[in-house]
Amino acid sequence: MTAPTALVTGAASGIGAALARRLADTGHRLVLVDRDGERLEAAPFPAGTERLTADLAAEDDLARVEARCRDGLDLLVNNAGFGHPTRFLDTPIAAEIAMARLHMETVLRLTHAALPPMLARGSGGVLNTASLLGFFPSSTYSATKAWVINFSQATARAARPHGVTVTALCPGFTRTGFHGSAGMDMATIPGFLWLDPDRVAAAALRDWRKGKALSVPGWQYKLVAAFGRALPPSLAGRLLSGTDMRR
Repeated sequence: MTAPTALVTGAASGIGAALARRLADTGHRLVLVDRDGERLEAAPFPAGTERLTADLAAEDDLARVEARCRDGLDLLVNNAGFGHPTRFLDTPIAAEIAMARLHMETVLRLTHAALPPMLARGSGGVLNTASLLGFFPSSTYSATKAWVINFSQATARAARPHGVTVTALCPGFTRTGFHGSAGMDMATIPGFLWLDPDRVAAAALRDWRKGKALSVPGWQYKLVAAFGRALPPSLAGRLLSGTDMRR
């Protein structure tokens, strides 16, 4: 019996690496994608793991990974992402465009490439890493993650009758290198709000296997998500002014 194949972007560290480890433990053959080739090559994944160094905000690299998705997968994990430490008008527009392309165009194109073989086979799925901030109008980052949530839920409805599950993962503060690489000072965030990436990965894959279109790990963030969705957008935006829950 052939092992199922999972492609994970942003797989060299953080939530992506945790997802890859759990998928390896459940017998998946891994195709791992990250722009940090050295870290990706050094990561202790099983023999036979396919490792692709690619900057998914660059057209040639994105097209190469897109072609790999068309070859056939059992699970696509769109996890690659980054944020900015500065507000919209203080951030170079090229950096904002690169972030938007990675969070939206990459998710769109890789999902579009991976889904047809899954739908024809009647099995498989897509797991898209969004963010709890996607429920709140707080930044251009949150706007891109709101798109991921909306896109994932719409695609989930269309794919479910064909046996394919699409899930949006919406983590809150998670102990990864995400905030440090973005230059964000997170010293004031209380300890009980931080999640462990391995637990986030376990919750995400559990919810995906259950066929859920939305995965919000952690009881505290389930409450925050429910509260945020119940608030008028203008009020939620004011409450979140100056707050950053980026992964």
